[in-house]
Amino acid sequence: MEGITKIKELTPESRRVNVLAKVLEIGEPKEINTRFGESKSVTEVVIADETGKIKLSLWGEQSANIKDGETLYIDNGYISLVRGQMRLNVGKYGNLTNSEEKVSDVNEGVDMSEKVHENTYRKFGGGGGNFNRRGPGNFNRRRDSDSRSEYSNNDE
Repeated sequence: MEGITKIKELTPESRRVNVLAKVLEIGEPKEINTRFGESKSVTEVVIADETGKIKLSLWGEQSANIKDGETLYIDNGYISLVRGQMRLNVGKYGNLTNSEEKVSDVNEGVDMSEKVHENTYRKFGGGGGNFNRRGPGNFNRRRDSDSRSEYSNNDE
């Protein structure tokens, strides 16, 4: 188990993380509709290590063999934001296994899923600037130094 990431070190941008944590609570499975129009089952499991706790989202059969109090090893996990709150996910490229190595001391006082983060999704499309239906316009460098932008649209 190389490169274990502590729960308190997780951020909304965390990818390819390995986490070793103890199961504190297993929620009831919920049916949700994905953004692709599919219906899937998700179970939220609260896990913790000595630095804090976080909600782990388990999809479909991932939660079938999870038991309260056992230690899980998440290999190649990632963080997603659900209503701005962090969730640890296993994903199709990750692995979830029971660990021989135990986590006995846990810190329940630091809840990493509690804080609401602003979504930092990259916005695609548009491409840059004042694009309108007539075309991108004629962009020239402004010569005055007090302007907010270096570029202006001569169509304005």
